Amino acid sequence: MIGLGMTGRSSAAFCAERGARVVAVDERSREAIGEREALDALGDRVELRCGEPIPPLADFDLVVPSPGVPRARYAEATRAWGDIELTGRALAIPFIAVTGTNGKSTTVRVIEAMLRGAGLRARAAGNIGSPALSLVGEPLDAAVLEVSSFQLESVESFRPRVAVVLNISPDHLDRHGSFEAYVDAKARLLEQQNEDDVAVLNLDDPVVRELSSRTRARVVGFARTPHGGEGAFFDAGRILLESRGSRTELALDWGALPDLAGVHNLENVLASFAAVQALGADPRQAAAALLDFEALPHRCRTVASAAGVSFVDDSKATNPGAAMRSLESFASTPPRVLWIAGGRAKGASLDALAASAGDRARAAFLIGEAAPQIEAALAGRLPATRCDSIEAAVLAAAETANAGDVVLLAPGCASFDQFASFEERGERFSAAARRWADARRREEGVA
Repeated sequence: MIGLGMTGRSSAAFCAERGARVVAVDERSREAIGEREALDALGDRVELRCGEPIPPLADFDLVVPSPGVPRARYAEATRAWGDIELTGRALAIPFIAVTGTNGKSTTVRVIEAMLRGAGLRARAAGNIGSPALSLVGEPLDAAVLEVSSFQLESVESFRPRVAVVLNISPDHLDRHGSFEAYVDAKARLLEQQNEDDVAVLNLDDPVVRELSSRTRARVVGFARTPHGGEGAFFDAGRILLESRGSRTELALDWGALPDLAGVHNLENVLASFAAVQALGADPRQAAAALLDFEALPHRCRTVASAAGVSFVDDSKATNPGAAMRSLESFASTPPRVLWIAGGRAKGASLDALAASAGDRARAAFLIGEAAPQIEAALAGRLPATRCDSIEAAVLAAAETANAGDVVLLAPGCASFDQFASFEERGERFSAAARRWADARRREEGVA
């Protein structure tokens, strides 16, 4: 076992419970790992080696790498299976597995809610925060897994009944080395599928569309306009579901679904309908579950408002593609977005993001390591101000805002230069926004 984060600990416990002699190694010290109670809970079942280098891996029958461990670190292993591979081997139920650069967590949660609404015992796990192996032993009809490119590096025979690829844009190039290698990692989700399985692909994304040639599964599409063929499409306010010559039309009141607003969430919902129908669930029953759906935190949620100014936390937009989709959700003429961006760029180019922001925002407020890079890319397109902290960025944007404007945190970068996580970044943004909004209301005598 390499790595003792949440996924590594779940993998160690799973293997130990099945009689394996488990050695778990983490180059960090116990103090750096934290989670003392969780480590202690592994007890005598697992030999913990904290603060030690990774031993020669050829000495072990199986190496289980945590997702954060690059493939090069375990290349010498005779056999390497990650937690997704172990889960696929442990459970004899159908999997819907979702990957993509953006929208995975929301889509997995929507599919989970839809399947439950259709009467199936379903649970979401994986990269979403609950380890995939936590599903083992539960009475389930189906499992819904969020699967990252990191996790896909260590699969061998994992075969989802339904594989969903939402979109692919440059991300994690510091890990994968090139965009082509990143695409190859995503495509591994489809490699073990056969003619009895379904690959749900985004027909509006040219990179994803090309993956249809890399799978033996039946391809089902989704798109924002009708494309013909099987899949889920949007047309004049309706969801059109085409399946083996039959059509289902669903009229959704999007105004009643505020947690699924925006073009990006329309795509997530379309993908979810295609996946649910591919698994055989009733789409009409599934649709009813959307009325009670609540978005996950830090994903394009309004967190404060005052004086006609809204503050939207999309801290989960950790790459340029996600930030572009976020900006697109608030597009208007003239632009009404005051954009807070920056962080750690992860090796991705920010030029396309800067071009998109130039069309959709009226000013940028930049934080973190990538601030100089974004500022240079925005030159001649958008006025930009560098800020020392996210609190300073919120204040500067708020003081620039007029009634009807949106202060949008869509960083387009990872958070680890200044924060422990994207969650901490979003929480600090939200707290600063609420402080400003409360002060403004007091000034105006509004309770």
